[in-house]
Amino acid sequence: MVDEGMTTKYAERVGQRLRQVRKQQRLSLQAVESTSQEEFKASVLGAYERGERAISVPRLQRLARFYNVPVDQLLPPDEAEPTWGERSSGGPVIDVRDRATTARPERDEPVTIDLTRLDQLPPAERELVTRYVGMIQLQRQDFNGRMLTIRREDLRVLAWLLQTSPDGLRRGLEDAGVRL
Repeated sequence: MVDEGMTTKYAERVGQRLRQVRKQQRLSLQAVESTSQEEFKASVLGAYERGERAISVPRLQRLARFYNVPVDQLLPPDEAEPTWGERSSGGPVIDVRDRATTARPERDEPVTIDLTRLDQLPPAERELVTRYVGMIQLQRQDFNGRMLTIRREDLRVLAWLLQTSPDGLRRGLEDAGVRL
């Protein structure tokens, strides 16, 4: 049974996430209201963001479409669930807030990804990794289609997007058979 305190706390965490995404897109509450042709009223969206109102799943889906982000990006990470790359290793779960200050040393070596094996990744990770390496290929004009070496900074960004550490990402790629 879920108590009222847990529900309120989760609504607040969802609200924080909604506010983060809106601000990342440099939108005010009023801009969302006007751009959405008043589908999302500023006062109601503000109440969602403050955790004063719970948002329904269909409404969350419409808001995700409006922001052009996957629905799961509007939800806070599950604090009890291990992040990708940490699940199979039995290692510690990386707290999203502590990613930048993790005590685990980062190795400087680049990571080479076998692009022909990206389908080995779990679906959510596959989509994100595929889009990210596609962006790198465009920037570098590197379209050999077989492998791609990602640099340390790219590895850190991709790890952050997947809510893990760079070492967790390396392990996840190795476990999936994608890292060369």
